[in-house]
Amino acid sequence: MSEHISQTSSREEGRRPLGVVKTMILGLAGLFYAYGVWNAVAYLVTVAQFGLNGYGWFVLLFSVLFPVLVFTAAFALGRRRGALEFAVVLAAGLALVAVFWMNVVAMSVSNMSSLTS
Repeated sequence: MSEHISQTSSREEGRRPLGVVKTMILGLAGLFYAYGVWNAVAYLVTVAQFGLNGYGWFVLLFSVLFPVLVFTAAFALGRRRGALEFAVVLAAGLALVAVFWMNVVAMSVSNMSSLTS
């Protein structure tokens, strides 16, 4: 019986709430990541009007999904750390998203013919 109680309490320790400060950090970072997704969707819609080939669809759809994947990974890596470390992990993920987005834009501007039909 005591073994069951210890398993339950260890499971509940992993699911403790984030706290007010970490929730505010997560919300603010989430807005920046959402901006990355919104920007990628807007660019996808704009470029899709010229007609995209398969490679173009892959690159631009992946650029929409990339901020979501990085946000999820950053949350998973930082949720059990302190508020400052959590903010740093989310900021590092946001920097990764920004660099990736700059690469997508640079590639599509310099090689638009490789994306369009």
